[in-house]
Amino acid sequence: MRRCIYIVFLLLIPILSRSQGLKFRAGHEPIDKRTSYELFNNKDVSFEKQFTLTFQLSIYASNSLGNIFRVKNKHNNTVYNLFYDEEAGNCIFRLNEEGKSSLIIAKINQQRLFKEEWIDVQLTFDLQEQLFKLKIQDRTFQSPKVKLPKQYSPEVIFGKSDYLIDVPMMSVKNVRIGNATNRYSFPLKENTGHIVHDENGKAYGRVSNPTWLIVDSYKWKNIFTGSSPSQAGSSYNQRTKEIYYFNQDSITIFNVKNNQTKKLAFYNPCPVKLVLGNNFIDSMTNKLYVYELFYTQPYLGPTVASLDLENLEWKVESYDLIKKELNHHGSFYDERRRQFYIFGGYGNMAYSGEFRRYDLDSGKWQTVEGWSGDKIFPRYFLTAGQGPKDRTAYIFGGMGNESGEHIVGRKYLYDFYQINLDSKKITKKWDIVWKDKHIVPARGLVFPDSAHFYALCYPEYLTKSNIQLYRFAIQDGSFDILGDSVPIYSDKISTHAQLYSDKQLGRLLILVQESKDDIQSTLKVYSLNMMPITFAELNSFPTYRSNHKVLLLLMLFGICGLGAYIIWGRSGRKRSTIPITQESTFPIAPIAGTNQLRQNDEYIRANAIFLFGEFRAFDRNKRDVSHLFSTKLKQAFCLILSHRSGISSQYFSLMMWPDKSEDKVKNSRGVTINHLRKVLSEFTGIELVYKQGRFFIEETNEFYCDYLECIHLMANPSNINENRLIQIIQRGKFLQGLDQPIFDALKAEVEQSLLPILLAELQQADLGHQHKKSIELAHTVFLLDPLNEQALFSEIRAMFALNQQHDARIKFQQFCLNYKQLMNEDFPHHLDRII
Repeated sequence: MRRCIYIVFLLLIPILSRSQGLKFRAGHEPIDKRTSYELFNNKDVSFEKQFTLTFQLSIYASNSLGNIFRVKNKHNNTVYNLFYDEEAGNCIFRLNEEGKSSLIIAKINQQRLFKEEWIDVQLTFDLQEQLFKLKIQDRTFQSPKVKLPKQYSPEVIFGKSDYLIDVPMMSVKNVRIGNATNRYSFPLKENTGHIVHDENGKAYGRVSNPTWLIVDSYKWKNIFTGSSPSQAGSSYNQRTKEIYYFNQDSITIFNVKNNQTKKLAFYNPCPVKLVLGNNFIDSMTNKLYVYELFYTQPYLGPTVASLDLENLEWKVESYDLIKKELNHHGSFYDERRRQFYIFGGYGNMAYSGEFRRYDLDSGKWQTVEGWSGDKIFPRYFLTAGQGPKDRTAYIFGGMGNESGEHIVGRKYLYDFYQINLDSKKITKKWDIVWKDKHIVPARGLVFPDSAHFYALCYPEYLTKSNIQLYRFAIQDGSFDILGDSVPIYSDKISTHAQLYSDKQLGRLLILVQESKDDIQSTLKVYSLNMMPITFAELNSFPTYRSNHKVLLLLMLFGICGLGAYIIWGRSGRKRSTIPITQESTFPIAPIAGTNQLRQNDEYIRANAIFLFGEFRAFDRNKRDVSHLFSTKLKQAFCLILSHRSGISSQYFSLMMWPDKSEDKVKNSRGVTINHLRKVLSEFTGIELVYKQGRFFIEETNEFYCDYLECIHLMANPSNINENRLIQIIQRGKFLQGLDQPIFDALKAEVEQSLLPILLAELQQADLGHQHKKSIELAHTVFLLDPLNEQALFSEIRAMFALNQQHDARIKFQQFCLNYKQLMNEDFPHHLDRII
């Protein structure tokens, strides 16, 4: 299995290289929370004649300063550091010989340097010429002559180091050190833990307080939340890096780059009466245009107005009104000709199939005719945008039909069109057959390159659902699902989401504007680092094992032929440290003997739901459908599943809605049960049934749940498969993230049943001097009971027996710190006594 992972990892390098990195917790954090990364972690490395340290650096906040890295020579007391500061619009890089002088002062214009998110830094130790060369991007600086040894054994530490506690707000990746004969490369692709691996997966370095950037390319981060008591609009200005959330009277501005928020009242209110707050930004003039297409009541006021984003003054632009509802239309802006296009939309029981265009100079709307090529069916809930080529736009997906009449019924559409704005020719690129649950795209198309586009998609027919990012191929419509999901409440017509990209910041942004009454609204902004990755890519970094040379040999054979790869892959599985049964479809987690345990998340399989660790669900097509389970549906599913003999509707209602009477929860219960049945219909081998006054979850062998397997394993404690039990528990705590009181008893019951079994196995491993097994069992016990002393004693003794004294001391210190925080007293045992 690890050989498979290794080969897959090689194929993913182009994508992962843009997502990896280590983000440093900096000077705004308490000192003990700041990040320190030691390159070699007490390993002896030496160079002769010359060697070079290179890496990519990102400074993500202004007015930042601190130590980027220090280099110590193991054989003398001389220490050099690269210190970062800012001054009068310039970035200052100082190479210092600590306690003596600055050898290089590199001053570079800030705007010039940070045109790109990542900058290249290279420091050469020229041991023959006795000097340093510092290269930053395309500029090279040289030091005067210094006294350097002929042989250098560097200890390299990034971030906090000894008394240098100031750390700039920075990220680093692709760290390399070496010369022509001796090279080391650290891509920093880890997603968890404190151990840093080289490009082959071998553990070399260690980091404290890490933030792994690859996680930020998978998990959307909520960076802003706001609310408005009246109708509002929202948008993102790539030029200023600002989110605008405005209503008739005021505007809230959130700066994505520095996370600063300001709310300002308009001197003159918005002249357009806001209904849906439709808008777009003209970056050339730095103006936001708001427009409305339809009013239910007679209205004679302005319909288009512009907001000068420099002075926040409104200007009336037009009184022209289409007088037709076009809800959830698609749009794009032709900046060169100052023309704003819309297509589609729904209103008055009909779908629109027309292009309309607003001309900024004339202030008029007009229907655009004379299109040639393929016809685009009338639709709404589509998305549109301009592509990487100038004068080209695209339309994707939606719902509608050929006639445009709502009474005929709607059809979900998964087609993609290219539109030439000069020739007015429409070309249908593809129309794919959709075999999964139906979805529609949210607003905004993003083109990361010339071959793909990103779109946000979600099932609009669910009140509470989740938005998922898709990457489609422009050529044929093949797609990948990227990142985790973002929740959305989609009941009202004014609810919408929009996708933006900022290549300069290296981020994707989602603006989710929700309303429960089409008047009041909330805005939530989510951020994801470019390039977004799949779940498989998140967990793709290989782990080094003792058969590393065999892995390299296998890699070469794999290139030569698939047959050789399969043969070697099978033979490799036979050499796994822990035996695995033939029936098992799960990978064995690596031994935790050197604190290198990487969280080995669930093996993706069809018809499976995992309740240990993060809740995950995979449908019959192995698609991740976890987002379909809202918090309420997770509660309902777990509650019914845990009652193997069924649960009465009255008790179910009492547990789910404890503050409401039976007559008031009847409707809520019916809606919840119906939604749960609908979600479970995505799986084969599981069904929610109601018989004899009780709800049951019935499943066949086609369905898998780790909780049910755990129950089965514990049913026969005299002949238990502890390896499978460890695999299940190592995903994380049971019902992790479901912190509702109704599950407290169930969690306690599961954990109290598991602990005695694991502790008994741990004792047997100790008596048999199975040190690696003791460490793995202890680690598993800590997932259930973080302060278990028997597990600590066993792990510490086993680590010392394996000559892992350094890691053992760190483990003990971490345990003592956790004990102090949770128990508010010092741990009563000393390390020497435990040994």
